[in-house]
Amino acid sequence: MAHFWQRLRSGDWLTAARARAYSLILLCLCIAATVGWIVLSDGLIDHNGKPIGTDFSSFYAAGSLALEGHAANAYIPALHYAREQSLFGEATPYYSWNYPPVFLLIAAPLALLPYPLALAVFQASGFLLYLSVIATILAPVRPRNPVIARNWLPVAAAYPAVFINLGHGQNGFLTAGLLGAALAALERPVLSGLCIGLLSYKPQFALVIPIALLAAGCWGVIVSAALTVVTLIAASCFAFGIDSWTAFIGSTGTSRKVLLEQGAAGFEKLQSAFAAVRLWGGSVPLAYAVQSVVSALAVLATAWAWRASNDRALKAALLVCATALTSPHLLDYDLVLLAPALAFLTLAIYEDGARDFDKTLLALIWIMPLLTRSVAGLTSIPLGLLATLALFALVLRRLYRQRDHVASEADSTFAYP
Repeated sequence: MAHFWQRLRSGDWLTAARARAYSLILLCLCIAATVGWIVLSDGLIDHNGKPIGTDFSSFYAAGSLALEGHAANAYIPALHYAREQSLFGEATPYYSWNYPPVFLLIAAPLALLPYPLALAVFQASGFLLYLSVIATILAPVRPRNPVIARNWLPVAAAYPAVFINLGHGQNGFLTAGLLGAALAALERPVLSGLCIGLLSYKPQFALVIPIALLAAGCWGVIVSAALTVVTLIAASCFAFGIDSWTAFIGSTGTSRKVLLEQGAAGFEKLQSAFAAVRLWGGSVPLAYAVQSVVSALAVLATAWAWRASNDRALKAALLVCATALTSPHLLDYDLVLLAPALAFLTLAIYEDGARDFDKTLLALIWIMPLLTRSVAGLTSIPLGLLATLALFALVLRRLYRQRDHVASEADSTFAYP
């Protein structure tokens, strides 16, 4: 038993060969399941009666309305649902459209394509962006470490949140890619700010990012991000009319109540502190209170790290985790967002060495998206939230130890000039 515990502590059970083999096995299984799912479908409809790509059907329907000059109708559930039914059949379930009009700048061009091609283009381009960003984050160590150079691609491609995102036709690849790219390109403020500004289609992720940038004094990034957001808003108003924004703002209250507070999508699919309280039967006010506490602590810790530390990889990993923790509306496909955080932490571990349980915990966090929905549904245990908190704690622990190390070196310098 002691030997088993020691192996978990050291992480030496997770050899490079095992990491590669496990990833490739999971990758093959998921590819086979995806192909089988498509083969068993009836045209655009799977054997459960849902459109292939589920949530993407909402994007496509909203984009088609925008192309016809009726973008505001996408925010009226009855009209949006009518368009989904006209595209996918009367029996199709309703998939709501809750994104600001800036996302129509993507959805509308995609709606020019046949649905299967639009879905394939959206997912393939997002996946390539995601992989490119992971490769960029790990670029400083890949030439020097043959293990990382050989294994990063299968590990990144087989990350279970990838397949959840693919199954839902969602935008997790785009979100993870843009945030990861922004943090990898901080030395290029215009590019970094552009990537952050493009994330404005996910306003629920906007709490902690500006605070971190302010704490670090990244003024060029802030200006670039602000200009990008203003440009996107202006472009969407020009393309789809100001009434699209009026309709979106008017719909936010209903969306918050139905999707978040009532959990129309299922609290087992949501991965936030708010959802965990609701999953356990807690009231809406209590859920907001707990979410506020978690968000405040995440924001404070991130602001401290971005002001006090010079370790860019650890700061980036912490900010990604905090972005996930501060959003009450975080679904399991959004856990693709943790992949850049895992990559940044891997970079830090290579440079500074692994701590106790680092490798074991990282392996558990990596596999967690595969289990979150089923485990939460059966046991009410929010594994996705716990995985995000664990990753946040790992990064924060390393930052605190760095601070203590720097402080002790400073004391030694004064004691022995």
